[in-house]
Amino acid sequence: MEITTEKDSNYKDLDKMSVKEILENINKEDKSVPLAVEKALPQIEKLVQVVVDRMKQGGRLFYIGAGTSGRLGVVDASECPPTFGVPFDMVVGIIAGGDTAIRKAVEFAEDDAEQAWKDLQAFEVDEHDVVVGLAASGTTPYVIGGLKKANENGLATGCIVCNTGSPVAAEAQFPVEVVPGPEFVTGSTRMKAGTAQKLALNMLSTTVMIQMGRVKGNKMVDMQLTNHKLYNRGVRMVMTETGTDEKTAAALLEKHGSVRKAVASVSVS
Repeated sequence: MEITTEKDSNYKDLDKMSVKEILENINKEDKSVPLAVEKALPQIEKLVQVVVDRMKQGGRLFYIGAGTSGRLGVVDASECPPTFGVPFDMVVGIIAGGDTAIRKAVEFAEDDAEQAWKDLQAFEVDEHDVVVGLAASGTTPYVIGGLKKANENGLATGCIVCNTGSPVAAEAQFPVEVVPGPEFVTGSTRMKAGTAQKLALNMLSTTVMIQMGRVKGNKMVDMQLTNHKLYNRGVRMVMTETGTDEKTAAALLEKHGSVRKAVASVSVS
């Protein structure tokens, strides 16, 4: 295993740099992240396909992780219902230490190799579901243990890690290894590694939802209209798709509750 996430930074004496130098050097390092993600596209594609296949059989997607990785999983999962109109339990983010750990670190939670499976069991997981382990280092016991038990119980497993040849990847049937290299601040994996995982998660969930029919053309036709901005966006979508004026589009949206249903009502009539 090559642990690049723990390698010494490419920069020395950060505390002696000017604000401009710090910003420019962080930005320089960040430019390497999309290229690292690009190299992992074939792996991401395989993971997407298995998630889509399982979801079409009624399965769900679960993320398990600790620290920054766990928080990123919670963020991605929590954004799927408002963006794509899916049930809140179709994509689920689980973080070591529970929801408290989203805002405040829970000491040694990531070191419990048994807890992830207990957390998954609370959702009555079965062989139709997919569990994706998130761990920048690829060595988190919470994630390793969860993937191992998921494998034993017939679930499909994947991971998103930022080192090659890690124990987490070894447990995953569909590993994704995005390797952005040493961090600007040595070992601070909330930086490049976190960005790499976020990009990969964006790709995974967005592609899955498109494949599941949750996007029409390039529009979020099933989005939840939970605020004025989204409501107004929905009105504009209905106007574009149906050729109606703003007042008519708004009335259709009010009546049917979603862009998809509002557009379909005009198509039928």
